[in-house]
Amino acid sequence: MATFSLDDIRAAAERKYGSTDITFGDDTVRLLNPLRLSKAKREALAKLQEEMGNDDVDQAESLAGAIRTIAESEKAAEKLLTAVGHDLAILAEIFGHYGESTQAGEASASQG
Repeated sequence: MATFSLDDIRAAAERKYGSTDITFGDDTVRLLNPLRLSKAKREALAKLQEEMGNDDVDQAESLAGAIRTIAESEKAAEKLLTAVGHDLAILAEIFGHYGESTQAGEASASQG
């Protein structure tokens, strides 16, 4: 029989579902994996992602809203968004890296 400690389980969860960390200047913002978000935040993120597909939506505002939703802290999210401004390309790139890192965690989980 295999035995694991809760610390072992936590470490495995962090490896599979860890954050995407964005550093800028002396600051870092942790963007949490959707599985590490509260139910309300997961629902808000899903709604924002759905809205991003609409042509009449301000994509920069939607991406900024998503970053606010997935960031570990509001203060860090606001610092990042201030540094980025309304540069849609940079916001899309941040969210793209986030998406890639969360898919990697999901793929690892489904294999095991």
